Amino acid sequence: MPTATVTSKGQITIPSEVRKALKLKAGDRVDFFKSLDGEYVLFPKNRSIRELEGCVPKLDYVPTIEELNEAVGGAVAESFRRSVGQTAEGTSNDEAA
Repeated sequence: MPTATVTSKGQITIPSEVRKALKLKAGDRVDFFKSLDGEYVLFPKNRSIRELEGCVPKLDYVPTIEELNEAVGGAVAESFRRSVGQTAEGTSNDEAA
């Protein structure tokens, strides 16, 4: 597994194996995203939006605006509950243990 060392300035050199796999070159930018389990994921910003075509499966129907609103609202509520340490039932994770 490739590794890198953080310098005193907080910088790292991305190993060549990783740069090649991500097709990174000098001047490319990367984003860091925090995953739900608290780990960070590196995402290169060197690709065209067109490369994302096909990564989301097509639905066999067109959802209504109400269905979309309900899905987004549910996801936001769940994200908020996680951020304040509550379960879907409304109890805190500490109380549930």
